Amino acid sequence: MEHTTAAAQADVSMSLFEKRTSTYGAWTLSAGLVLSLLGPISLLFFAGLDITPVMVGVAFAAVAATFGTLWVVEPLTYFPILGPAAMYQANMIGNVSNKLLPAVIVAQSSIGAKPGSRRGDISAVMAISGAAMVHLASLLIFVGVLGTWLVGLLPVGLIEVARLYVLPSLIGAVVVQAIVSMKQPRTTVVAVSIALIIQFGVIPLFPQLAFYATALAVLSTIVISWAVRGRKVVQTAASDPGPETEVVDRPDRPDHAEEKGS
Repeated sequence: MEHTTAAAQADVSMSLFEKRTSTYGAWTLSAGLVLSLLGPISLLFFAGLDITPVMVGVAFAAVAATFGTLWVVEPLTYFPILGPAAMYQANMIGNVSNKLLPAVIVAQSSIGAKPGSRRGDISAVMAISGAAMVHLASLLIFVGVLGTWLVGLLPVGLIEVARLYVLPSLIGAVVVQAIVSMKQPRTTVVAVSIALIIQFGVIPLFPQLAFYATALAVLSTIVISWAVRGRKVVQTAASDPGPETEVVDRPDRPDHAEEKGS
């Protein structure tokens, strides 16, 4: 009885948390969008640069043609790991793939929280908050205060090596961490196979698609992984919901039922 009451209170608290984060997150992102546009708008109307609406449209089309696929692909790929509340944080802060996502994956793996679960969502929020605090503190100290002095001490060759290999090494570590924590061998095999096919098969044949290689790999992996998913598990859950899945507020989350029964 006590366990049931605690679980019900947790449901109410989590629902309230999600409702508030959805409300404040949308408003905060909207405010951030408006503030980020104030600078370009001031240049457009008050700087006397003779920028015409046609020039703005052409520039937007060029950016959209280059990065437009990422506007769709990134939210789709980040959401299952970050959850709704952390998605607002991540999109407001930026540097998702090379800073926030690694922090979330490491945090979830450290406490054994499955992405998409309540623990996973809360740990994502805490991880992003911690990553942002560390980032701001390090920027203040190592860039704002000591930046020029430190860069002057580093050899030019070391800076070039760091520029080439820091990001690939970071992304590689994140990929390994994601494979270990997600434990989805079928999807992993599909993703690796698709990446190899696109990198060594499609791109050499069609070099004009090189810039869209990441988007093609992600979308192809999503489609093929869904096509070859474990249908046995889905059918069992749908045909026999059981007492642990009767009271759920987010049935789309993979281990929500497990948490309610724990």
